[in-house]
Amino acid sequence: MNPMVEFCVSNLANGAQETFEILERDPNVDVLDYGCLSYCTKCDNAFYALVNGEIVEATTPAELTKKIYQYIEDNPMW
Repeated sequence: MNPMVEFCVSNLANGAQETFEILERDPNVDVLDYGCLSYCTKCDNAFYALVNGEIVEATTPAELTKKIYQYIEDNPMW
């Protein structure tokens, strides 16, 4: 079972698309996008994604990518 990373389309439009595309090419990560994840205040202020249900946020898309991979490494699913 792969880690699940979920994005809000508004956050993708704000710049997180770069992270989405990198993760989407990784066969070891499942990536989904939704119309809204109901974290609107985070969406307005930072780049973020839900990784296995937990919020990971950053100030740049590159930092978000690094933090997502770090979270996955630090929190194995088994």
